[in-house]
Amino acid sequence: MTDARTSVFRLPGFAAFWLAGTVSEFGTYVTTIALQVLVLTTLHGTAVDVGLVNASRWVPYLLFGLVIGALVERRRRKPLLIAADLARGLLLGAIPLLAAVGRLSVPTLMVFIAAFGVFSLINDAAIQSYLPRLVPKASLLAANARIDQSSSVAQTSGPAIGGALVTLLSAPIAVLVDAASYLFSAISLSRVRLVEPRPTEGARPHLGREIREGLRWVYRHPVLGPVAASSHLWFVFSAMLGTVFVPFALLDLHLSPFELGLTLSAAGVGALVGSLSATRLGRRWRAGQIVIVCCFLEPAAWAIIAASPAAPHPVVVAVLALGQCIFGLGLGVSNAHEMGYRQVITPDRLQGRTNTTMRSFNRAAIILGAPLGGVLAVTIGYRPTLWIAIAGFVVAAVVLLASPFRRADHSDRPLEP
Repeated sequence: MTDARTSVFRLPGFAAFWLAGTVSEFGTYVTTIALQVLVLTTLHGTAVDVGLVNASRWVPYLLFGLVIGALVERRRRKPLLIAADLARGLLLGAIPLLAAVGRLSVPTLMVFIAAFGVFSLINDAAIQSYLPRLVPKASLLAANARIDQSSSVAQTSGPAIGGALVTLLSAPIAVLVDAASYLFSAISLSRVRLVEPRPTEGARPHLGREIREGLRWVYRHPVLGPVAASSHLWFVFSAMLGTVFVPFALLDLHLSPFELGLTLSAAGVGALVGSLSATRLGRRWRAGQIVIVCCFLEPAAWAIIAASPAAPHPVVVAVLALGQCIFGLGLGVSNAHEMGYRQVITPDRLQGRTNTTMRSFNRAAIILGAPLGGVLAVTIGYRPTLWIAIAGFVVAAVVLLASPFRRADHSDRPLEP
């Protein structure tokens, strides 16, 4: 008999689910570089503007995350996923149209990206709680690893292609690629055949009590609590690094958008290698041990970037790519283990609230970290800001190391709150 943990593509509906995520993920990486170049070149913005645009996507998570997380659990997931993809495709498609008629500005872009964030929030709340319904618990690690592998391929090619599209066609046109990818995702998801549990009829629990139950489950859980705290710290400093890296490469190191895309693609190469080895590593070591090692690997990778020398462009690109590759390796190995562990130990009725509780506060951390990174970059410089964020990564890793998470394993059973 074929091991179910390694044959997830044979599970009904998983292939279409995987394809939808893979294509939209590819478009996302194109837009990641396109939006930042658009702010810096087309709209003549600064690192602070990049930080504000980055942060605007996550404002809905702070404002509505806990409420939407509770509401999503009252609905079937699939219709929400399709509607969210269609809305995001339309919103992104409007950006190049506004640019073409001269009506695009940084504040206007922030409004559209914030609206995009609302539907991303709905998608995130539904998709991570949809996968445990589609895939048996024994296959969750393998399923998450397969998703990470395709994401890594997208991360490898997306930035490079995005940089090329920006260079050849302009940043607004490159955004259209992502718009099309979300429309394709909606079509692919519509082909998934899964009978979801019927939402409970009649009297429903009080929304406030549902939100409080989700908060208690995450932050009072002996393992999830430290994971959440470490994750929030990680996202503050990751947002700082993400905001600073692009202007650091374009304005300080004078790389072209295509060269920048090559360095970002290296993270995808590392993530692909990491995700390919995630399942095998999970058979030898505990999930907590693997994630903690990766959390210490990531600041080491960014230290290589922060210490990059003043040298000819090929050398600089190689150094930045090395750092990004190691960073991606850590993410590729750890993500499937952390996500799979959370899904295994969380009861189905709390999946949506667990995901949106952690994501909401993680995204709130981005709202803090992205503008902070931009402000520090223009006041104390790019490299000092990078080193501050690297130190923050180390603190987040120590929080996990000192917690019960170091003994976390995928064989752990869910505990009812």
